[in-house]
Amino acid sequence: MSRRYNINNREELHAMVCQLRAEHKQKGTILVDDSKKYLHQFTLGGLIKKYATPSALLKVDDKLNISSSIMSMVLPFIMNSTLFRGSGFLTKTLVGLASNKVGKSLDAEHLSAIFNSVKSWFSGSKKKKEKAEGYVDYGIPPDSEAY
Repeated sequence: MSRRYNINNREELHAMVCQLRAEHKQKGTILVDDSKKYLHQFTLGGLIKKYATPSALLKVDDKLNISSSIMSMVLPFIMNSTLFRGSGFLTKTLVGLASNKVGKSLDAEHLSAIFNSVKSWFSGSKKKKEKAEGYVDYGIPPDSEAY
């Protein structure tokens, strides 16, 4: 791509150089912003936001019921290997049966609600700290004499 410029004197040349530098910087920042947006969609948070929504999981889950079958297999294993590690055979069997039933009742909506609540535990603490440092209302109206 070749551009033709009609430059007649030194001032026009300097103006064109400044214009081209500004255009170069602008295109560079646009390119960096677009690449950040593009790469953000492939991070773990971007993928979770895209695919771990109830509507996205329900499309697949209505026909196949994948989430409940996976949870009915994974939940007993997790419970027995973490919480009930030192317990006996009978306790592990009862926990396995109970968590198998609970796992079958979990569907995509329940899983996404659990994920969102756990996510809010970790992300909600920063907002509360910022609000606590702000204005403290002592209940005195601004029009009173004590204010």
